[in-house]
Amino acid sequence: MAITWESVNEGDSLPELHKKPSLTQLVKYAAGSGDFNPLHHDYDFPQSKQLKSIIVHGRFKYASLGELVSNWLGHKGRIRKISCQYRGMDFPGQDIVCGGKVLRKSEESGEKIVELELWTQNAEGKKTTPGKAVVVFE
Repeated sequence: MAITWESVNEGDSLPELHKKPSLTQLVKYAAGSGDFNPLHHDYDFPQSKQLKSIIVHGRFKYASLGELVSNWLGHKGRIRKISCQYRGMDFPGQDIVCGGKVLRKSEESGEKIVELELWTQNAEGKKTTPGKAVVVFE
């Protein structure tokens, strides 16, 4: 069922979005974003060797949170603001679960606004990228 302003309630969970980025996907993301830091694609890079792996781009996770909100919202409104913090590393080939919940629903100056809490969670259950978003329903 499509989301509507009337159907949204504080405390509602957004449907999870699952990601499992491969090395190839990270290289493609690097090409699109211009972020060619070898920590994201070169296993022989000294920092990668110290970590025993390359890591997923923080901006990849940020974009995934945007995808989560956009998928949930559909064509019923727009994202006014979205932000996140990078608090942990995620690794290629491992599950990343993007999740969220409705924090607040309000009407301000004739606009129907929903504030969201967002996050990415790694395979161990740690929230590595907490964030927030504000959406406006049409």
